[in-house]
Amino acid sequence: MANSFHFPSYLQQRAALINTRLEQLCPPGSRLQQAMAYCLLAPGKRLRPVLTLAAGELVGGQLEQLMPGALAIEMVHAMSLVHDDLPAMDNDTLRRGRPTCHIAFDEATALLAGDALLAAAFGTLARAPGVQVGQAVQELSQAALAMCQGQSLDLLAEGREITAGELERIHSLKTGALLVAAARIGCLLGSGSALDLERLSTYAQAVGLAFQIIDDVLDATASTTELGKTAGKDQKAHKATFVTVHGVAAARRWAQAALAQAQAALAGYGPSAEPLRALGEYTVSRRR
Repeated sequence: MANSFHFPSYLQQRAALINTRLEQLCPPGSRLQQAMAYCLLAPGKRLRPVLTLAAGELVGGQLEQLMPGALAIEMVHAMSLVHDDLPAMDNDTLRRGRPTCHIAFDEATALLAGDALLAAAFGTLARAPGVQVGQAVQELSQAALAMCQGQSLDLLAEGREITAGELERIHSLKTGALLVAAARIGCLLGSGSALDLERLSTYAQAVGLAFQIIDDVLDATASTTELGKTAGKDQKAHKATFVTVHGVAAARRWAQAALAQAQAALAGYGPSAEPLRALGEYTVSRRR
């Protein structure tokens, strides 16, 4: 990685820019709008929209072309967190260091806030400029459907042994699909080539796997204070994770192997891919 590139500064600057644009989408309003804003503006790393911007700029896209895709990705991500935390799903009370939406408001409002964020995401993306917006909308739809399927399979796997292949499929749907969509939407809005789209898809699939593996490791090894969400909940819910299937040490090795695959997918690019290379490294080294 080039010594001149400092990923923490890059991530902080891009997250601040994304936060400003998200705030513009959340004017004061009804209780439902307050709940949407509570979820969408919750403190977070903004890795997924940053990935959209980095992928789009890699292929020559301009920030204003790419921003609607980045915002839409974060809206879908926020929706998924609201719904994952609901009592019928993971039944969690803490997210990003704050009460979850159904605790801060109520269960019905949280459910509607998630639904509304998903609907708003498609409207935001549809307003992006460019000739490939239609395909970008399809990518977001496919990712949202995959996330639902992944959550369903994850719930069905609770309390039973599953194979490593089944576990990887759950992760690729529940977590990986939106990361892949983030990269592909950035590439499409930036008018990338078919080869760019293929390379960035391979990269994002590997990063998504690494991300979820490290999530599993952190859930088993970090504290609630460190994570900003309830630690150890996977074990309490008898969920199948890379840690329960392989153990912590082996899970970390799987994450490193996925990172190597992600970096290999970027081999055809020069210094302009440094943000993506660094994002991959950060995915594996993060502590929350």
